Amino acid sequence: MRSNENTLSIFALGGINEIGKNMYVYQYGEDIVIVDCGGMFPDESLLGIDLIIPDITYLEENREKIRGLIITHGHEDHIGGIPYLLKKINVPIYATRFTLGLIELKLDEHRLNRDTKMVTIDSDSKLDFGKMDVSFFRVSHSIPDCLGIVFHTPEGNVVHTGDFKFDLTPENNQYSDIHKMAAIGDSGVIALVSESTNAERKGLTPSEQMVGKHLEEAFFHAHGKIFVSTFASNVNRVQQVVSACIETNRKLALLGRSMVNVISIAIERGYLDVPEGMLIEASEIDKLPPEKVAVLCTGSQGEPMAALGRLASGNYRDVSIYPEDTVILAASPIPGNEKDVSRIIDNLFQLGARVIYGSGSSTGMHVSGHGYQEDLKLMLTLIKPTYFIPIHGEFRMLHHHRLLAESVGVEKGNTFIIKNGDVVDIENGTARQTRSIPSGNTYVDGMGIGDVGEIVLRDRRQLSEDGMMVIVITLSKNDRKIIQGPDTITRGFVYVKNSEDLLREVNRLVKKTVNDMQEENIRQWNVIKQNIKKSIGQYLFAQTKRRPMILPIIIEI
Repeated sequence: MRSNENTLSIFALGGINEIGKNMYVYQYGEDIVIVDCGGMFPDESLLGIDLIIPDITYLEENREKIRGLIITHGHEDHIGGIPYLLKKINVPIYATRFTLGLIELKLDEHRLNRDTKMVTIDSDSKLDFGKMDVSFFRVSHSIPDCLGIVFHTPEGNVVHTGDFKFDLTPENNQYSDIHKMAAIGDSGVIALVSESTNAERKGLTPSEQMVGKHLEEAFFHAHGKIFVSTFASNVNRVQQVVSACIETNRKLALLGRSMVNVISIAIERGYLDVPEGMLIEASEIDKLPPEKVAVLCTGSQGEPMAALGRLASGNYRDVSIYPEDTVILAASPIPGNEKDVSRIIDNLFQLGARVIYGSGSSTGMHVSGHGYQEDLKLMLTLIKPTYFIPIHGEFRMLHHHRLLAESVGVEKGNTFIIKNGDVVDIENGTARQTRSIPSGNTYVDGMGIGDVGEIVLRDRRQLSEDGMMVIVITLSKNDRKIIQGPDTITRGFVYVKNSEDLLREVNRLVKKTVNDMQEENIRQWNVIKQNIKKSIGQYLFAQTKRRPMILPIIIEI
């Protein structure tokens, strides 16, 4: 992509038409600033994949123009891809104090801390990136230290909201900078880039204060141990659990590596107030009366290997859930996780536990960190943009956000619903979307980054659905005649003892195919293998309506 030196270009490499792997790029001439670098967890169709991150080919090709990476807040879908970016491009990171603490944890795991420049910012910071100056404003979300960003460019001001809601009574007293937002809007904004997660939900997002009251009530009515599962990064919710423990005179144990790590950072950096002596080890839980213990654990999204999943299946060392214990799911399932969460809830009921679950509005145990329609309209009203780019949502959410923008004064035709890679160019006060850059997903599988593509995934899906068949034959090097075999091995396709006739016919077809190749004087191994795969594949599909992966192995002696 060529960018005119007098053009402001805005595009996403992740975060559009999806909930996750957020990465947004702002470029003016020779200056590029990246906003967020997230990861996204795969669904069950991406077999063996551990993490999905954005394709950063464009950034690699323009690495000399990158001035910095700004992180709006510390959720996984905004910081999860940072280690993988830094392995390709060493770029300075600008983030708030709490967010940097979470990033440092990730970089320690990948042994990248020493080589990375990290700069602490806050809502009063100002940064100079060539022809783009950057300032910030504070927003409320479900994690501390969240920022919105203002890009001051020759083409005008562009506002990037990050994730936000308007909570007038936030648990951590980090109030939204409403007056600052209004002043930014009064100074003129050429474009607003705003999140759309809850654009379908009417009204205002409830306050975190509501959750605190419901948690305390549940603690007062509980008889045995209390297990609370929530996002480790939701420090506000953790503080509410601590407050409920104080009110009911309970000790608190932490289960799950991410829970222990995040809370350690929150306590160390002053974002969480836990009385001395309240925290206990998992091994101490059974030494105390059940009514004197609460447990805070990961696994609210149904992850089978997280703490709650192992507790629900009875596989957590030192800790068990008994009848009369109370389990509270203080988080709503992310779309796609409902089945996994339901399975864990079923297991908890089988253990005899009292389970409080369901959507946040029905139980009062969770409120969203993302603004509902009235929150989104308030942001639009305060900022008063000429152009509007909805992000961080699936297409229907972006569509609803466009309607909200038009309802509060954004002109029809001035909203750009884009896809990852679509570029919005602003030049001489006019915005256009006429070009795109390469974008897509990069898959992380174990230590491999990007080495698993669609072909490998297709093979994995085929293996998982129809199994495989290995055919081994030994040929004479001189005359290409079969000396031994074929020997047929199947895995995940048919049970051998019940399919002897089928396999006998497979072996006959293999012999016939090899003999036919010999008569035609075809000696290339790859041609022989392709013909074996074709003839056997057609036969197996005709007989079973399945397409196993067929792997011919030819040994020449």
